[in-house]
Amino acid sequence: MAQWHFDPDSYLAMVRAEIPSYDALQLELAEATETVAARTILDLGSGTGVTAQHVLAKHPGAKLVGVDSSDAMLRHARVLLPNATFVVGRLEDPLPAGPFDVVVSAFAIHHLEGPRKADLFERVSSVLAPSGRFAFCDVVVPTHPVPRPVPLEEGVDLPSTVDEQVASLERVGMQPVVVFAEDDLAIIAADRV
Repeated sequence: MAQWHFDPDSYLAMVRAEIPSYDALQLELAEATETVAARTILDLGSGTGVTAQHVLAKHPGAKLVGVDSSDAMLRHARVLLPNATFVVGRLEDPLPAGPFDVVVSAFAIHHLEGPRKADLFERVSSVLAPSGRFAFCDVVVPTHPVPRPVPLEEGVDLPSTVDEQVASLERVGMQPVVVFAEDDLAIIAADRV
């Protein structure tokens, strides 16, 4: 049986074709964390390490722990960022022990249905340091027709609305702010109070 080979360049080319603003959104997500003096960062759904790379550029010297369910993707992330720690795990699994000054996620949380998103938000709140920030970028259910929507796979991609996610964050005691919302993409930042 042939072993599956993950090609990060092909993967990122596909993502950028499906989400033309991918790189700009990654930068904006990282910028949403820069007012926090982060020494410790948790990256959920690390994938190839692109998000971690952008966030660490805003927080030089911070220690980053990344979690992703794909060891093949994390192999690329480990090469890209050899000083970070990347572990195989799912968003539904217990999170690494905090506290973390910043928790980030890009294009991963939409794989969870609403109640599991709410559970993740509660667990994120519990590992955030006081005054820590959770910032994530993801596909959302749009409020209007979108000319070029992000392709979704039924049963795998389970986006929620921005309002639903803001309400879930507020229920766990965080103060969310919508940093960016356009068509079916959004960036939300939420501070632990």
